[in-house]
Amino acid sequence: MNDTIELTELSARDAFQAAYENRYTWDENFPGFTADVTLIQGNETHTGKICVQADFTVEVTEIVDEQVRESVYTQIRDVITHRKRSSFEKSHSKHEFSFGETDTDDTREILVKGDAMGSNYKVRGKEICQVSRVMGRMAFTINTKSSLDTGSGYVSAAYTAVFRNPETQELLNKIDFQDTYEKVGDYYIMATQVVNSLEKGQPVNTEFRFLNIQLLERAIA
Repeated sequence: MNDTIELTELSARDAFQAAYENRYTWDENFPGFTADVTLIQGNETHTGKICVQADFTVEVTEIVDEQVRESVYTQIRDVITHRKRSSFEKSHSKHEFSFGETDTDDTREILVKGDAMGSNYKVRGKEICQVSRVMGRMAFTINTKSSLDTGSGYVSAAYTAVFRNPETQELLNKIDFQDTYEKVGDYYIMATQVVNSLEKGQPVNTEFRFLNIQLLERAIA
């Protein structure tokens, strides 16, 4: 699809599909990888190793603290969710799309009908810059501030997640993320993630560092 086509000339479905398919994802030849991981939170530092297989199974080892180990596992699973490739038709074939409001910077709201989580989006050019969803008693909105152009799609680099009570709109939490990536072979792998959040009203800074990233050998059938 031509990048010069204005959003106003596209249907809401086409505009969202163009942005969805412009996300950077790992292709079917992705072999998986290993890395040394360091988690820093306050005065505590934990180190270990991770292994992500080609089928996206995750193993975290050498971290003694079970809660920290689970935190690293959850973080890696979140990364995989965004890098794992899924076709637009598989994910959104049953959804109906329409345009909502247009912001002053030409960001277009994309309203979705038929999504179980009540998802809505905002698209700027060929990037999804906002995701809003309701999950039970929690609603969240993720706003992307900046992104990395990999040449094969974009990756969100700085973004904020805001969590609210969907009925009262009470602010429950706000989390800021800063991500960096390293190109290893043909693939971009997360190198760092800095997370700033509030817990019981107190600011908490958590940093994930991934070092010595190595792709696994792809098994030959």
